[in-house]
Amino acid sequence: MKAKAEVYYGDEICREKFMLLLSEMGLPDGLLLLQDIEECGYVKEIGFVWLKHKEKREYRLDNVLVCYDTEVTAYFEPNKIKKLTGVKAKEFLIWITLSEIYVKDPPARWITFKTPAGLSKSFPISVFVGGDGN
Repeated sequence: MKAKAEVYYGDEICREKFMLLLSEMGLPDGLLLLQDIEECGYVKEIGFVWLKHKEKREYRLDNVLVCYDTEVTAYFEPNKIKKLTGVKAKEFLIWITLSEIYVKDPPARWITFKTPAGLSKSFPISVFVGGDGN
């Protein structure tokens, strides 16, 4: 699969390409906040994306703690990220794996996060607009 991928190395170019992809897919640019990205890739034919960075990171978004593993993978579609790996959210002292993120009927004002068990929670899309990874 890597042979068919656009692969980039280095934090600055990876962030730039990832933000562009989020925008092209109709998703907010602050959706996945990552720093020190070492490698990113995109297989356009199937929408597969991966991001590798130096260490696990945690961020607080709208009172929810979010943890990104050293590798995050997903399949991108317009207004949707599915088969997401490497991202967890902590709510009520429990880490919950996220598997899907979507904006239903754009230009919706809500973005929904879904777990492998089918549980979901929506947030105002404004929480994720204008992210710079810091």
